[in-house]
Amino acid sequence: MLKYILLSALATLVLTKDLVLPPRYLEDVPQTRVVGGEVARPHSWPWQVSLQVQSGSSFFHTCGGSLIRAGWVMTAAHCVDRPRTWRVALGEHNLDSNEGTEQIISVREAFVHQQWNSNSVIGGSDIALLQLSTEATLNTDVQLAVLPPSGQILPNNSLCYITGWGLTSTGGSLSNSLKQAYLPIVNFQTCSTPAWWGSVVKPTMICAGGRFNSGCNGDSGGPLNCQVGGRYQVHGIASFVSGGGCNVFRKPTVFTRVSAYTDWINNIIN
Repeated sequence: MLKYILLSALATLVLTKDLVLPPRYLEDVPQTRVVGGEVARPHSWPWQVSLQVQSGSSFFHTCGGSLIRAGWVMTAAHCVDRPRTWRVALGEHNLDSNEGTEQIISVREAFVHQQWNSNSVIGGSDIALLQLSTEATLNTDVQLAVLPPSGQILPNNSLCYITGWGLTSTGGSLSNSLKQAYLPIVNFQTCSTPAWWGSVVKPTMICAGGRFNSGCNGDSGGPLNCQVGGRYQVHGIASFVSGGGCNVFRKPTVFTRVSAYTDWINNIIN
């Protein structure tokens, strides 16, 4: 029976060498652990968003996201497929500090992809768009993500980074600063073989990592930032990892492939 770990910052993994364990969402377990990665230079990923949910009178970080228009954020469907009160924090680095660069904006409406099925993450379409109540002010600390052309698929070992908030290391202490981890692309031909993810991974997904670093330091919905032509594009949306742990060998972090949903994105925001 398949289980999944959502890439949520609010969950903990017990790492294991058992490679037969299926994938699961990170929010199904109590804490997320970083495997590899480092604290990013402040505001070096200026499209990074902290998606926050209201609990009582306070808001708490729960997922990541990418600012793709001044009034729109892209994230994972599983982050927003239940009715809650959301807001986004832009220009963030340390979630515990007010650095004067932050922009806090409420979410007016969430558009979840119509083919998303919360009971079957392996079905894909783990993508959602958030319409903000007001447009963000673009500056050196808050900028728009560059999305890839429709259908673009990057070659094996392409240089990519996942970014998000999480623990500093397996068994380490909590970091409230934005982190990054190097995750090279694993092409679909490799990732879909039985020794890797097999039939779990679909052509509308991207595999990245699978060796020493993993996506555990990034939240669900956060970007996979890939260098193309000397600039970074957001090619993936963090979705799930192996039920055996974040750094299970040959079980890379799995992302929604943004270039598979270009038409859907344009139809919503234009």
